Formats: sequence, C-alpha cells, structure tokens
Amino acid sequence: MTNDFLPISKADMAQRGWDRLDFLFISGDAYVDHPSFGPAIICRMLEKAGWRVGIIAQPDWRSNTDFKKLGKPRIAVLVSAGNLDSMLNKFTAAKKYRTSDNYSPGGKAGLRPDRATIVYCNRIREVWKDIPLVIGGIEASLRRFAHYDYWTDSVRRSILIDSRADLLIYGMGEKQIKEIASQLAAGIKAEDIRTVGGTCYRASSLDHLWDYIEVPGYTAVSSNKRDFAEAFKIEYLEQDPIRGKIVVQNHGEYYLVQNPPAMPLTTDEMDEIYDLPYQRTYHPIYEASGGVPAIQEVKFSLVSHRGCYGACSFCAIVSHQGRIIQSRSRESILREAAILIRQPDFKGYIHDVGGPTANFRLPACQHQAERGACRTRQCLYPEPCKNLTADHNDYLSLLRELRNLPGVKKVFIRSGIRYDYLLADASDEFLQELCQHHVSGQLKVAPEHISSKVTALMGKSNKEVYQRFANAFKKVNKAIGKEQYLVPYFMSSHPGAGLKEAVELAEFLRDQKYYPEQVQDFIPTPGSLSTCMYYSGIQPLTGEKVYVAKDQHEKKMQRALLQYRDHKNYHLVFEALVKAGRQDLIGYGPHCLIRPPKESARIGANKKKSRELPVGRNQRRRKDCDRTRF
Repeated sequence: MTNDFLPISKADMAQRGWDRLDFLFISGDAYVDHPSFGPAIICRMLEKAGWRVGIIAQPDWRSNTDFKKLGKPRIAVLVSAGNLDSMLNKFTAAKKYRTSDNYSPGGKAGLRPDRATIVYCNRIREVWKDIPLVIGGIEASLRRFAHYDYWTDSVRRSILIDSRADLLIYGMGEKQIKEIASQLAAGIKAEDIRTVGGTCYRASSLDHLWDYIEVPGYTAVSSNKRDFAEAFKIEYLEQDPIRGKIVVQNHGEYYLVQNPPAMPLTTDEMDEIYDLPYQRTYHPIYEASGGVPAIQEVKFSLVSHRGCYGACSFCAIVSHQGRIIQSRSRESILREAAILIRQPDFKGYIHDVGGPTANFRLPACQHQAERGACRTRQCLYPEPCKNLTADHNDYLSLLRELRNLPGVKKVFIRSGIRYDYLLADASDEFLQELCQHHVSGQLKVAPEHISSKVTALMGKSNKEVYQRFANAFKKVNKAIGKEQYLVPYFMSSHPGAGLKEAVELAEFLRDQKYYPEQVQDFIPTPGSLSTCMYYSGIQPLTGEKVYVAKDQHEKKMQRALLQYRDHKNYHLVFEALVKAGRQDLIGYGPHCLIRPPKESARIGANKKKSRELPVGRNQRRRKDCDRTRF
C-alpha cells in the first residue's frame, strides 16, 4: 500500500524508489501533514516542484544518530523549531515547565530541546560540515536580530549567528524556499545567495551593499537599553515588502544582513499552497501515543487569509506575516470545505473561517498595494484611518456559501474578531449574521485591558469602544431572541500596567459582573514591540518611558486582582489594594472587591461557601461565572 505521507524513514524512501533526498527537513514538532503546520507546507511545495524531500520530526538531540537516519541530502538541510518558539513551548510566564506540548505525540512534554533551532543545527554541522543549512519558522523569524530573551533575562545574538546556518528565512517562507531551492540546485553556493526577499544572511563586510540602514550592533544593544530600543524601532518600521530597506546589524566577526520582506502572496499563490495534497492529519506512527493534540483545533477549520493590520504591540504577526492581507479565493476555500465534508469524522461543523483576525478578509486600503503599509500610522489605532476599507461583504458572501453547502450544519468563527473594525463598517449586516449563524453561544473577543494608558501602549482600542460593541452585541441578540455571551480576554502585567491600572481593570470586571476563570500574564516573546518595552522601559516608536512590572510578586498581585473573587487570591488582592491606596475597595459596600480580613477568614473556613460565587438574581451560578451574559 502506498504511503501518501512524506518519507520519514529509509523504508519510505525505498517505497518511492529513492536512494537519496534532495532536501531534508528537521522539525521540532511531530509530523502533521496539514496546511496549518509550516513544515508540511514547505515540504509539499518542494515536492510539487519536483524535489525529493523527507522529514525527521522531533529527533533525539542528545546524539547525532537520528539526524543521519535519512542520509545526507543532495542539496540542503532545512531546520525549524516548529509552530511555536521552543522556549515559549516549554516554559510559562512564571518560567515554570509546561506539563504538556500539543505539538508532540500524546501531548507529551520534553521531546524537543531548549532553543531547538540552534541545537538541531549544531548536530547537523557535526554530521555534515559542508551541507547548505537553512533555518526558518517562527523561532528563527522572531529571533533574527539581536533580541531580548525573557528566559535568561539577557540580550542574545541573532539566531543565524548562533546556529551557524547559511540562510535564515523569515516570514511564512513559501516564496523564499522556492527561490533558494532553485539557486542551490543551479550550483550557486549558499553564501552567495544574497538577494532573496524575506531572508537574512551573514556577511564579513558591507562592501557589496549600497542602500541600507545599519542599526546599533549586538555589543551596543546588549549593554545599552536605549540603543536596543533604537535598533528595534528601525527593524520594526522597515518590515514592509514594498517600501522596506535592507537592515544590517554588526555581530562582531559578522554582520547580520536582512533583505526586505518577501512580496505578499497573490491569490493564485495562496490557492496553490492550500490545494497541495495534504493528508490533513498526523502521521500514523503517532496513533499508539494518542495522536497529536494540535490537529484537533484546526482539523475542521479553514484559513481564508494571512496577515493582520491590527498591529497589536504584543503580537508577532507584524514581524512574521506582515500587515498586508493576503487572501485565498472563495473557490479554493470551497474546495477545501468539500474535502472536510468528506472526512469520515466530520460531524457537520466547520470550526472556524478566518486568519490571525477573522474579519480582515481584504487589504486595509487601496494604497497598500502600491505604497505598502504606512510607516508611522496604524490602520485602527487610535481611531480607524480615514482610508480604511471597512467592508464585510466579501467575508459575508463566503460564510453564506459555506453554511449552505450540503452536509454543513454550522459554520463557526473562533479566530479573533476585531470589534473596532466591525464597528467601523457602516452596515450592521455582519454583526446580525454573526450573532444569527456563527456564534456557538459564546463569542471570544480580546479587549486585553481597559486602562487607556495600557491600551495605548498595546495599540488597542479603548474601553469605550469595547462597551459600544458589547451594547451592540446585546441589542442584536435581544432582537433575534438568542441568549449569547461575550467572553473577553484580559492580560495582566503588560508594560504600562501597574497596580493602579490592575485595580482599574478589576473594578471594570466588577461592574460588568464578569469573573474570568483564566487570565493571561504577559509573556515577553522575542521580536514584539511589547517585549522591547518590557526590556528597555521605553516605547521605541515614541521614546517615552514606560513602567514595567518585573517583580514576580507584583505580577502575582496584578493577576490576582483580575480574579479577586477567588478566595485563594485574597491575601494578594488585600496587599495590592493597600499598596495601591485603595482600601475603599475593602469592606461591605456594593463597590468593594473583598471583605475585611476577619470576615474573609470566616467565609474561607466554610468550604462549601468558598466553592460558590455570589450571583445576581438573574445570573446562573458557576456555569455563567466566566462570561458576560446578554
């Protein structure tokens, strides 16, 4: 029987009649042959171009044995840490080990090393010193310049320097890998491939360049936080494929040279990627381990586009997918939907249709195709740009076609909705159909914070915009006779948030009668604007100083304030309110967050009462404690 997965063993190669690979892909994730997983896309594209490609997924890095099992490839080795940065995959915001890994068989943790890209590359160099080595994926993409590493609390060199790779692909990688493969196959040496958009390379001098921007080097940014912020500002502002310039950074013996980003994919190119012959599940070798959990979230979901012009400060999308929307055709999406419907375990529900932001189906404005994204202006913050095309008609048309397909019972939207963009649309048709057809009882949205000081640093709309949307959502659901809920996400300890702002958010939650069961503590991930603020204490785009909560105890207090009703948080909340000078919120009044200490102790002694949350007359008990009810 033919194995339609890409080769992972010599036996698979023999079945195809291959004695040698052209490209070997080393992945930090288990092998899942689905278009939501980068290694699958890259390998399938190489396969379509006629190359022989195989995958070694999650090799044992403690020796080089696993790295040799498919033999030396003829052209190059490609390395990716996987769909997540390997350090973020392994550690929490509190720097504790995570107990599971959704990208590993059975969700088992510990199957990849710290800084997987570097470790894998070093093993490859042990085995084949002269092989062209290309790194990519989210870890390489976001660590391409000298960067702050939260887990060591230090500035690290470019991952290209530390990995000893020849080329670094940043961004999604499809255009880059096709061009690199062609040049390598034509006999061009890896060190001579220097003009591919969306790549970085090492150079011992800059004599070959004539139009570039040099940012402060590794020595400067690792010792001076203002230099770090200045370097980040330039790197951030040049992340545009149309107007961006070459950016270089000295790393001592070598310069890191970044070419401008790859040009956005056309609709035809996007369609080609998603029409490749994926098996749409994990490799059968993982069946005995319980499969790979990550597939469950995406198996019956559809990607309609890439990119995001929301440009939230804490998000890596700007540096990875870019601000220019790249969309698939409706025909391509409908073809994929037909494939989903034919799956034996399809139950009639399409779980999601979207991208980084579900309702960004079209480019932000007509100017981006010629000029690129604006260098110093955001599309939605602080207010929607006058040139913004706020139009949901194309997305609505797609959703209508999908929900009318035979065999489809419901089409949900679970990727993020930007409600500020929704409100900018003069028509309320999308909100009407969203509530009527595409909400599964709860709609997740991400205001993230409500303090104007914090939302300004996040690049998010303010509290008043969220309340406008909440009221509109309530009105529509009342009109159509549905009982549906908003589930807003909030973040603690983002740069700019001190105890005062955390208390402000707690009061908002109290007034909304919303009691979150989960709160995201800000994690400074490499490459984001918020991480630059966290490390430097400076908003790099404006130069203003920013307060940053770095003390772990203060971070615990901020987090506890968002869950002030949880009795185990009482002492942290009490301490936070006292330190913030808000003892007025300790007492028996309707606006108080907690009772005085003696009263709280009496309540805590009663285990039954400590498990229950006070509820309003028209509010259910625990079932509704984690959502805003309308």
